[in-house]
Amino acid sequence: MVFRKATRALAILPCFGLLSTACDKKDDAGDERGAAPPPIASSRPGACTAGGGKPTDPVSAAHFPGVAGDYCIDPNGETRAYGENASSSLDKVCTELFDGECEVYKSYGLKRVVTLRYVDGKGSAGAINVNLSRFETKDGAYAFFSRRVIAEADPVEAAPAKLEAGGAGALGTGIAYVWRGDHVAEISYTNEVESPEQLKQSSQRALPPLAAAIGEKLPGDKKLPASAGLLPEAARVPMGIGYEAKDVLGIAGTGAGALGYYKQDKKRWRVLSIVRADEESAKDVMKTLKKVDGAKALKGVPFDVVSFGQREDDSSPRVDWLVARKGASVFGIGDEEHVLSSDQSPAEASAVKLTQDEKLERLKPLATSESAAADASEAKPKP
Repeated sequence: MVFRKATRALAILPCFGLLSTACDKKDDAGDERGAAPPPIASSRPGACTAGGGKPTDPVSAAHFPGVAGDYCIDPNGETRAYGENASSSLDKVCTELFDGECEVYKSYGLKRVVTLRYVDGKGSAGAINVNLSRFETKDGAYAFFSRRVIAEADPVEAAPAKLEAGGAGALGTGIAYVWRGDHVAEISYTNEVESPEQLKQSSQRALPPLAAAIGEKLPGDKKLPASAGLLPEAARVPMGIGYEAKDVLGIAGTGAGALGYYKQDKKRWRVLSIVRADEESAKDVMKTLKKVDGAKALKGVPFDVVSFGQREDDSSPRVDWLVARKGASVFGIGDEEHVLSSDQSPAEASAVKLTQDEKLERLKPLATSESAAADASEAKPKP
């Protein structure tokens, strides 16, 4: 699998009402949407006076606040749970909730799903539906979260806004995502009587308090996976982190890793970050990369650098990478495929991509920094 396919695999975004630009582009793909919860009548004013309803799933009940902002758990609603220690199987969640997306969730190690609804205590027709998914690993959960945030779109154009919630949060139009530990919450606002613009404004008010409250109640570590935590912050675009739980760059044997999206003036690039359990494992990653077709060692550089290129097919632009190792970490600087095309002139391409020297300039501090190596040692997976 080549680089474009690897990154473009972050593709399916659930369309709960009106969401982000990336979702709008997929609005015709109805067979890939999750089934929305059934509509409800307007809640009555005062529905939240007694603290709202109570979740009936004992495994996850502590993860849901009774009240957040103007909204509370629907006193007349139900809690549905699927998977481990639940009355319904994951196969049933495929038909009742996720529809055509079920295999996407399972590919990230889905273990359990809980869904419930919040209503407006002021009596409006607004409702907030929460799908809380638990995955086998923290890596799988964060990879799924990054898929939701970036999908296959360019984050410069289509990423949702950053939301302070859990370990990482994102806020789009009508939807919020919260990641923490091995959980991802998808929190969607609906209101059948509001116009698109009204829904956008209402969701911006209603979703953040609930997302933040759920993010605080979820168990697990808020710290990003080690490789994502080592991505440089300077020049990184907002919400510009993608994560693969296995085979980053689409290359078998590379394992889990993070991709950062960067922009400075007209120039665009990506940063690859991989953290392994020990130095020998990181050396194995470098050996794997040196086997990529056309890969070669870069000479005249004071540290070990391998260069290689990838393209999806003969009509696609080539994406070039420079990759080096520091201790148990592997870092790379590569082209940003979103600004490249097969019909660009050399001058047009050079205006938006880094030269080899510019890539080396950005790679050197990653490949030689003692502090980066120390951070990797502290953050690397524990036995």
